[in-house]
Amino acid sequence: MIGLLRRSGLILALTVLAMVAVGGGPRAQAPSGTVQLQFYKAGFIVGISGGSGVLYFQGNSYPLSIGGISLGATIGASGADLVGEVYNLHSPYDIQGVYSATESGYAVAGGEAAALLQNARGVELQLSGKKVGLEFSIDLSGMVIELR
Repeated sequence: MIGLLRRSGLILALTVLAMVAVGGGPRAQAPSGTVQLQFYKAGFIVGISGGSGVLYFQGNSYPLSIGGISLGATIGASGADLVGEVYNLHSPYDIQGVYSATESGYAVAGGEAAALLQNARGVELQLSGKKVGLEFSIDLSGMVIELR
C-alpha cells in the first residue's frame, strides 16, 4: 500500500513538472483572481457534470454554477474539490464560457487532480485539488462555467 502511495505521489510530481515544462507552471504575470470549485461527474458512456464555486476578483466574490456533458469513456461517478488561480480576467463576466484543456491538459494521480483550462475569451484556470469517487476519467474539458 505504501509503495502504491509513493508511486501515485511520484506520478503527480512528474505531472506537475511536465505542466511547468509545457508552460502550465507559475506565470510571470500575477493572477487576476482565484476560484474554488466543487465539481461532480457521473455517467455511463454519456457523462453529466455539475457543481458550484466562487470566483474571487478585485475584492469581491461571485457565485458560479458549473455544468457540462461529455461523450465517450465516462464510466462511474466522481467529484473534485478544486482551487486555483485565474489569468487574463478583465471582468467577472469573462469567467463564463466553455473550457477546454490547454496543451498540457489535466492529470489525476493518487486522488490528486491538476488541470489547465482555457475558455474562448482567453481566460485560463490553473487548478489543483482532491478527486474522490470511482470514475475512469475526470476530463474537465467541456466544462461550462456561468455566473449565478
